[in-house]
Amino acid sequence: MIRVLVIDDEAPIRLLCRVNLEAEGMEVIEAGDGPSGLDLAREQRPDVVLLDVMMPRLDGWRVAEELLEDDRTSEIPIIFLTARAEFRDRARGLDIGGVDYVTKPFNPLDLAPLVRELLDRIERGERDELRGEKLAELRSLMQAE
Repeated sequence: MIRVLVIDDEAPIRLLCRVNLEAEGMEVIEAGDGPSGLDLAREQRPDVVLLDVMMPRLDGWRVAEELLEDDRTSEIPIIFLTARAEFRDRARGLDIGGVDYVTKPFNPLDLAPLVRELLDRIERGERDELRGEKLAELRSLMQAE
């Protein structure tokens, strides 16, 4: 069973993620802030982290950096889930090491297929290609502006 850690300070967003991911047979762990999210990631070792950027105390950028610097959590893929839709924010998320960047509002029905596809590709050793594709997408969007 796929275990997903949702780190978001907004309870309605965590609930939306939980309902939709559990409906697809995934286990969901929730954290309402960065520090508890880091603790849960280290204790539970989820298969993937859905991470909000704008949170009090410890923002998602810092949480991602700490997860990726820690040997216990460095291999866990991070999908940023945030209202920050600017190109520089997306680029920062991918540069830090995130594998995808979903902007709010999002279609909650898309979450489980996205998680499954990312995990399948990472399992096949395509993590770097995945990030490369996302960066290429971002570059083409920037050129279209």
